[in-house]
Order: sequence, then C-alpha cells, then structure tokens
Amino acid sequence: MKIIDEFKAFIIKGNVVDLAVGVVIGAGFGKVVESMVKDVITPLIGAIGGQPDFAAIKLGPLMIGSFINAGVAFFILAAVIFFLVVKPMNVLMAMARKKEAEAPAAPPPVPEDVKLLIEIRDLLKK
Repeated sequence: MKIIDEFKAFIIKGNVVDLAVGVVIGAGFGKVVESMVKDVITPLIGAIGGQPDFAAIKLGPLMIGSFINAGVAFFILAAVIFFLVVKPMNVLMAMARKKEAEAPAAPPPVPEDVKLLIEIRDLLKK
C-alpha cells in the first residue's frame, strides 16, 4: 500500500497538475498559432511576394526543398509568436513592474520595544 500512497501523493502534487494544465493549454494555443500562420500570415506573404515553395529543390536523393520549406515555416511561426505574444507580454509585464515600483511601500511595523519607548517618552512629556 505504500507504493499506492506515494503514487497518489505524486499525482496530487500541485506541480504535476500545473504541468498537465500547461500541456493542455499549450496544445490549444499551438493550434491557434498554427492556424494564424497557415490561414492569415502565409497567405499575406503569398499575396505580397508569391507563394514560396522550395519542394522541387533536390540534392541527389535528398529532399532539400522540403527541409527549406520546414525552416521557412518555422521562422514564420517563431516570428508570429515573438511579435504577437512575447513582445506584447513583455510590455505588459514592464508596465506592471513600473506600477509596482511607483507604489509607495508600506512603512515597516514598529517593533514592540520601540512602541514601549514611545509610550515612556510620551508619559515623561506629560
């Protein structure tokens, strides 16, 4: 039974649940980004400069063109993620950090011995 208890503790740990949620959200987000690249960005690039297709390029039996196509698709995907997700998130995080820095820090609580000394001082003044 000890193994089952250890397994339950492992499964219920917050980091395992967080990881599972991250994987599911990541998969869904990946589909959204892939669709944006395939259905929006790539047609725009094709309309401006013609549809790039390097599949016909071969070096003997090696399909170099397919590899170039994959590299171009990766570059477009990385650019979309950087400019539409990472860059705006960095701006938002910088704004949040600036707002936190501008907020005045609360004064630290007065220690008990200092409170006692203040009371004694006030009583002596009277």
